[in-house]
Amino acid sequence: MAGLASASWALPKAVSAATTAPHVLVIGGGFGGATVAKYLKLWGGNIDVTLIDRDASHYACILSNLVVTGALPMSRIQLGYTNLQTKRGVNFAQGEALSVDPVAREVTVKIGNDYFAYSYDKLVLAPGIEFINPAGNYNATLTPHAWKAGSQTLLLKNQLSAMTKGQTFVMTIPKSPYRCPPGPYERACSVADYLKRKKSGAKIIVLDANASIQAEPVNFGNAFSKTYKGVLTYIPNAAVVSVDSSAKSIVTSQGTFKSAVLNVIPNQRAGQIVTNAGLVNDPTGKWALVNPLSYASTIYPDIHILGDSQGTGQPKSGHMANSQAKVCANAIIRAFNGEAPDPSPVTSSACFSPITATTAAWLTASFQYDPATKAMKRVEASFAEAAQPTSDGMQQMFHWADNIFADSFG
Repeated sequence: MAGLASASWALPKAVSAATTAPHVLVIGGGFGGATVAKYLKLWGGNIDVTLIDRDASHYACILSNLVVTGALPMSRIQLGYTNLQTKRGVNFAQGEALSVDPVAREVTVKIGNDYFAYSYDKLVLAPGIEFINPAGNYNATLTPHAWKAGSQTLLLKNQLSAMTKGQTFVMTIPKSPYRCPPGPYERACSVADYLKRKKSGAKIIVLDANASIQAEPVNFGNAFSKTYKGVLTYIPNAAVVSVDSSAKSIVTSQGTFKSAVLNVIPNQRAGQIVTNAGLVNDPTGKWALVNPLSYASTIYPDIHILGDSQGTGQPKSGHMANSQAKVCANAIIRAFNGEAPDPSPVTSSACFSPITATTAAWLTASFQYDPATKAMKRVEASFAEAAQPTSDGMQQMFHWADNIFADSFG
């Protein structure tokens, strides 16, 4: 999963040093949270920014499928917060945000064994996703999702590596929307390539809860039916009914499957702090509705929600979170200056996907604010995928990833 972020707007005027420094509290240090913290300091002038994350560093989902297959080390996707602190002046605290008091404008944070109340003038929530665990005897340590990079990535890597010739790898694709639309199909290709090269006779079965491939259908469709013919079996409309992680068995609407490795990627919803704060209010009961001019919650306008947890209909990806974060930072700075947000923001998402060990394809899309519907509308002319995977695409993927890493965390 890889991308380089860009967006279009008029830059804000910095907050005057003559004013009392407003405080922006950012919860979640992924691509959305890190980027909004950086650009609030870069553009905002006299703004105090505190970033809180439960981990000391962030492991990117971008490129993580190549860690699963052993093509890259974990260190390649580990991103720290040092540059945000030393170069940008962002305050960082490692802790877990537990609850939000929108009236008192405070967030309760557990740091170690102690609890602290962090006050804010503006709050940005960028906690990513939480899972809706399937029924049955489901245990993510036995049947890893690896959809939050880190220890789960290594669990799946070790299970894949331990497979023997002729065994079967079964993976699920959750019902859309989910984090990174091309990501599961990319994983299927990466695993199929690995099995084809290293585990003679081994197979992969892909159980998709959706009716069809959700991103890059041409390239993934060709990979499934041609490149990995005889290795990969793709089954659509395979909704998960129950999982028995101990037996590595899964029951779906398309039948029951057992495997040596079972990679269950559960259905997804907004991060827990967003749910705890009572901000999940879309018709599905899974995501938070926001004003896409500022990413302010439609319930509490001083709370902004970015990235995977928001419900604007834009893709949930690191690239899109980065792009939304810049729109959000711009709007917050304008609000501190008593100004309205930019009336016509554009967000962009690009993604490179490895198809084989040496080739990758790409996908692009942009979204423009539509004042008639007050929503982000996909710009159809921007929506495209590569004609075919290429070796040049593989090299571009690494440059793209490095750029977004630097733009968000540098």
